[in-house]
Amino acid sequence: MLRSRAPSVLLLVVLLLAGLTACSSGSSDDGEPAEDTIRFASYDFSENEILAAVYAEAARQAGLPVSLQPAAGTREVVEPALEQGVVDVVIDYLGTAVQFVDPGSTAGTSTPEQLYATLSEVLAPRGVDVLAAAAAEDQNGFAVSRAFATEHGVSRLSQLEQLAPGLTFGGPPECPERPLCLPGLRAVYGLRFGTVVNMPSRSATVEALVAGSIQVGLLETTDARLGGKAPVVLLTDDRSLQPHENVVPLVRTAALDRWGHRLADALDAVSARLTTADLISLNRAVEVEGLTPEAAAARWWAAR
Repeated sequence: MLRSRAPSVLLLVVLLLAGLTACSSGSSDDGEPAEDTIRFASYDFSENEILAAVYAEAARQAGLPVSLQPAAGTREVVEPALEQGVVDVVIDYLGTAVQFVDPGSTAGTSTPEQLYATLSEVLAPRGVDVLAAAAAEDQNGFAVSRAFATEHGVSRLSQLEQLAPGLTFGGPPECPERPLCLPGLRAVYGLRFGTVVNMPSRSATVEALVAGSIQVGLLETTDARLGGKAPVVLLTDDRSLQPHENVVPLVRTAALDRWGHRLADALDAVSARLTTADLISLNRAVEVEGLTPEAAAARWWAAR
């Protein structure tokens, strides 16, 4: 998996390092050099940018020097960068993280405690510590328009099997490679869509579902555009493709050694209070209200 893609990943990690050096936001509050910071990086989707901002603010409030690189790249880029010491902190999700670093694992049938133990065991020799996981959880979800659900009488993923060859699926570019996206839908549900198109964002996915240019799209279960009388609805994952996805900080062991318990305590304190409802509220602040991830994080902290 990672080994087979090493040349391109290494190049992208080098580019990420250059980006962190040139573009990272934030600096030491006590006058330390900008490079002597705890380097937070996020994956390239909105919720993870928000989470990185929330956890980075905790470290900042603990008096620690922080730099933040939002939307640094996909998991294939950012997770190796963490292992190689290019970044220090990544906020991840238990099940997906386990499947990425240990592809042979049975994440879908594991408890959060089992996932945490596996992730810790695999990453410790790679110089990465797994801190306390939050109660907050966000899984991949697969959505259809409310009109489509009504017309075809579907509420569960398993009900799409006969329809799928005539449907267009929309998701992020990495979806065809991810075991919890298209490969998982094929293996667990037998879903083979007639057409697959890349979507640039989750908001574009919702617009395409409503417009009918795609019939099924990937959204997170904490997407703020779901619920109530929203025009799109999630289909039930009735065969449990998705594992538990509790939010969990991954931290370079060297960073914990450098900054001591102050860093671990600050991040653990966020995990102890972060809920799924918080994730939905934070996502709404950015995706619906138009706040930046940093502004949404600041508002969350102001309410604590």
